[in-house]
Amino acid sequence: MLEPFLHANTIEAGLDEAGRGCLAGPVFAAAVILDPGFSHPLLNDSKQLSENARDELREIIEAEALAWAVAQVPPAEIDEINILWASVLAMHRAVDKLSIKPELLLVDGNRFKPYLGIPHTCIVKGDGKLAPIAAASILAKTHRDAYMKKLSEEHPEYGWERNKGYPTPEHRSAIIQYGQTIHHRKSFRLLPEATQGNLFEDLEDQL
Repeated sequence: MLEPFLHANTIEAGLDEAGRGCLAGPVFAAAVILDPGFSHPLLNDSKQLSENARDELREIIEAEALAWAVAQVPPAEIDEINILWASVLAMHRAVDKLSIKPELLLVDGNRFKPYLGIPHTCIVKGDGKLAPIAAASILAKTHRDAYMKKLSEEHPEYGWERNKGYPTPEHRSAIIQYGQTIHHRKSFRLLPEATQGNLFEDLEDQL
């Protein structure tokens, strides 16, 4: 069972990200403020749920949360500041968009940068412990999945509607065959070292 809050009588926003380990696409983050009395039997860490359950919960959370917001950091910006701080920046941007100012940020994980004087608490595996973080994990994941499905219409060869930009064999094979797109993270190792080195050398020879 998830705990409904960390501290009673405090406006708490759960924060989580999605897409941190992907080769392509933005990293997304969500911030969610739930009513302390909110509960749902399916609510859990998004990674523990089926796609259908996540989609069902997204509608419920967006309808019943006191406030929620989703934000992203694109690949070029990820390459500039690295994926850890891009994930934190996406969380900050989500908090920026909340219609209610939280009194405490509940952050999934163990690293964060303070946000505008609002205190925060980092909770490792918090998406499986606290309802506001679990809700944020679901919104971040479902919004990012929908984004990658839409993006796959422009680049169907990479199978993003299935792999969502993660480093699956299908995705890596497509990079070998078709090369990179502007949606790939250039600072990530897209392919095994020998293959990627040859690919980059070939690309440089063509410039």
